[in-house]
Amino acid sequence: MVSIALLGVPNDENSSFVRGPAEAPPLIRRELFSDCYSLWSETGVDLENRFRDLGDVAFADDVDPWIAIETAVDEGLAAGDPLIALGGDHAITHPILKAVRRRHPRLAILHIDAHADIYHAYQDNPRSHASPFARIMEEGLADRLIQVGLRTICDEHRAQFERFGVEVVEARHWKDGLKFAFDTPVYVSLDIDGIDPAFAPGVSHREPGGPSVRQVMDLIQAIDQPIVAADVVEYNPRCDLGGQTATVAAKLVKEIAGMMVRTVQG
Repeated sequence: MVSIALLGVPNDENSSFVRGPAEAPPLIRRELFSDCYSLWSETGVDLENRFRDLGDVAFADDVDPWIAIETAVDEGLAAGDPLIALGGDHAITHPILKAVRRRHPRLAILHIDAHADIYHAYQDNPRSHASPFARIMEEGLADRLIQVGLRTICDEHRAQFERFGVEVVEARHWKDGLKFAFDTPVYVSLDIDGIDPAFAPGVSHREPGGPSVRQVMDLIQAIDQPIVAADVVEYNPRCDLGGQTATVAAKLVKEIAGMMVRTVQG
């Protein structure tokens, strides 16, 4: 039986505006496992007893956080099951992918976000949460990067898209039924601010004009290759309204997990 490793990554030290995403993992878990909701995915997968919760990455002053994250992810993948990381800010995607890539010589990233997060070094910080995909592509951690839902593109982003061959679908061009053809395993990187803030207000950088929760789930549910790992990042409880965004994040974790089971076990 396919299990889903669940790993909290409570790190937001590279956030550029406000802190708070480091507080997200336990709140997403609380919603995910609440008796208020069913653990069946929309795609017909019973996730009861499917999650293998690894707890949260433990950070120590004498260990580089990136090493701690990479090591924890590597250990979480050791059993051969897919893994979902709960952020944390988007900077954590870089060390996560360092571990994932070692196990997958061919890999595509489906990145859903309001922001491209591909600045060379935002605010002179190469580890900024606005820069992980620059590091990822520089280091060859994926063969293909698809960014969907963007609505804050600047000239530096466009130059980086050309440099790395990024495929981009801006939010203004998102149509119902959007899907992609993959021929490799897939990593899903889901920034909660990729969703319109009307549905998910609990983020540090609200950017109106995004897709609905339904559109994001439809896109994920259309993936027909193994989803081997994923992250759900940038939920900021300090900016949430009545826990609305925690519920959205948990729903998306559940639907990603359901698709992992379906695509990995065939």
